[in-house]
Amino acid sequence: MKENALAATCVALLAMVGPVRADAETLFERGAYLVRHVAACGNCHTPMDPDGPIEGQELAGRHVLSIPPFDAWAPNITPAGIGAWTDAELARAIREGIRPDGTVLGPPMPFDLYRGISDEDLTAIIAYLRAVSPVENEVQRSVYRIPLPDSYGPPLDKVDAPEPGVTVEYGAYLAGPVAHCIECHTPMEGLHHDYENRTGAGGRDLSGPWGPAISSNLTPAPHALARWTDDEVIAMIRTGRRPDGSAMTPPMGYGFYTGMSERDARAIVAYLRSLPPVD
Repeated sequence: MKENALAATCVALLAMVGPVRADAETLFERGAYLVRHVAACGNCHTPMDPDGPIEGQELAGRHVLSIPPFDAWAPNITPAGIGAWTDAELARAIREGIRPDGTVLGPPMPFDLYRGISDEDLTAIIAYLRAVSPVENEVQRSVYRIPLPDSYGPPLDKVDAPEPGVTVEYGAYLAGPVAHCIECHTPMEGLHHDYENRTGAGGRDLSGPWGPAISSNLTPAPHALARWTDDEVIAMIRTGRRPDGSAMTPPMGYGFYTGMSERDARAIVAYLRSLPPVD
């Protein structure tokens, strides 16, 4: 009981102090930073109203999207929803898309990218999910009208992350496995992303309850990322506004990305500048 009370107090304090340091040393702090800012898990898993995330409902699950291939509900990932799962079961669900009962999870969770989340960061994410306040909110399972794979790949053993820093390698790790930027910003070929030829090229229709939305081209093509400085790109990621002041649209989780550290934002931009330009 004392441990639960301490965890609840930590979460309450975290909510008051706002963004979490990227260089946090404890598992809880690292997990809080990843979940609340870089991975932006609440962008799908936290109930929303027109003003944004609903207070007191962090990660309690919600209806995300209805499109012809599926109706997607993000599950309740507070202890009220996943409290009976072991850490190993939760890790497998996040990184491999397999529930404890052996059934397969589906999109829009980008499991092909989440397989690259490092062991250390996965442990930190789970530590934070264990500590958030439990919220009772029953969420139905997603309904798929497309076939789901038996698995997203072989079982994982050990996954390491690049050394943190403003490098292309670390930016690729953040923009891929953690923040999954390239998932929304890469065109599809059938049911699969064309990572081989058009990573970051944009053009995906992501329209939803927020209105029309087409993902931007993030490659350094002349009419795309090359138009802006690093500072302008970072400001767009964090604020959802272009250099001319015009507003960008969801489903980008600008309210979450505002807490992304300077180091991590610059690493992501360094990676995007390294991509082959695609017109």
